[in-house]
Amino acid sequence: MKKYIKYLCIFLCLFASVSVGAADFGLVLDQNAGYENSSGFNYTGILIPRFSTLLGDSGRFNISAGINIQSNPWIVAPELLRTEFNWRFDSMELSAGRIPYSDPLGYIANGLFDGAIFSVDTQVGTFSAGAWYTGLLYKKRINITMTQDELLSHAVDLDYSDFYNSYFASRRALAAFGWEHPALKEFINLRVSILGQFDFTGSGLHSQYLAAKVTVPIRDFVFDLGGCVELIEDSGEFGIGLAGELGVAWMLPTRIEDRLSLLGRFSSGNFDDSAMCAFQPLTTNPQGDMLQTKLSGVSIISLAYLGRFHRTLSAGLSSSYYIGSDKSTNTIVGNEGFFWGLDFYGRLLWSPVSDIQLSLGSGIFLPALGNAAPGADPRWRVELGLVISLY
Repeated sequence: MKKYIKYLCIFLCLFASVSVGAADFGLVLDQNAGYENSSGFNYTGILIPRFSTLLGDSGRFNISAGINIQSNPWIVAPELLRTEFNWRFDSMELSAGRIPYSDPLGYIANGLFDGAIFSVDTQVGTFSAGAWYTGLLYKKRINITMTQDELLSHAVDLDYSDFYNSYFASRRALAAFGWEHPALKEFINLRVSILGQFDFTGSGLHSQYLAAKVTVPIRDFVFDLGGCVELIEDSGEFGIGLAGELGVAWMLPTRIEDRLSLLGRFSSGNFDDSAMCAFQPLTTNPQGDMLQTKLSGVSIISLAYLGRFHRTLSAGLSSSYYIGSDKSTNTIVGNEGFFWGLDFYGRLLWSPVSDIQLSLGSGIFLPALGNAAPGADPRWRVELGLVISLY
């Protein structure tokens, strides 16, 4: 790890000497400590140095790295984070390196990927095309668990004596073509993407996605409607997976800045004697504040309130109910029935200055309010977070 930090510092210093006048340095410390009744105390933290500079009149270079620390067991893991070369020429833009990408729905492929994306602005919207690879990423960052083998591999902690097999994410490739119109007739925001992920692990699981999302603001309301059709090829056998969401947010007519939102998400499960199968996203983006489950074989209905009561103080409260699509795809709670239970989660955010944010959160999940595991004990968690940014 010391060698990793030394090389990173040398690289930043050399690059800074080339373009000191346009360089920008920063340091972010993000840490979270919590206690859960089922697993006890846990801590995660990351220290992120970052550097950026201009490249001529139309380009920019950004690099950031991280030192991750986690408990249970205690592990220190280095990581190269967003590292991007970006050029913009008139209506065209090209980004290459370790760059962020998100599909229109935000839960098919979302995170940092190694590759490039090209986009062009036209009178009928923005068109984009990109290609990426996942096999060089830190597995705890990208969270790829499409198969049972990937799920088991992801759960294995980093072991420096077997660094190659315990550090890197599953080897998969992603390609995406997108179209976005931010103001269709000055009324609708529309995003459409075609994605394909291709397996290089030998599991034989490939999938293609057609995803779309439309956002419609009407006075104090914002309506969201999105959906995805997935074609899955698993060892030569084909199936269809579905996912979708419907949401509405209401900017309340009060003296403070607050919002009430209702969101419903659905994902298909496995059905016997049918082409319908479990929806399989490339990346696992946790759903819900307490269970944080994968969006596969489950539907979630969430009601949330968020308010800013002072310039420095915000608070939020949410509740989610979970319903399984079948009894075998997702058994994070149990498989006696389809109704998993209800959770509640509240969070306070205090930011006395722009560089410091302190958060306190607490929640509980009640499986007794469902029939998947009605005799299971409630799960509760308390957590404290601190983010410090030095520019």
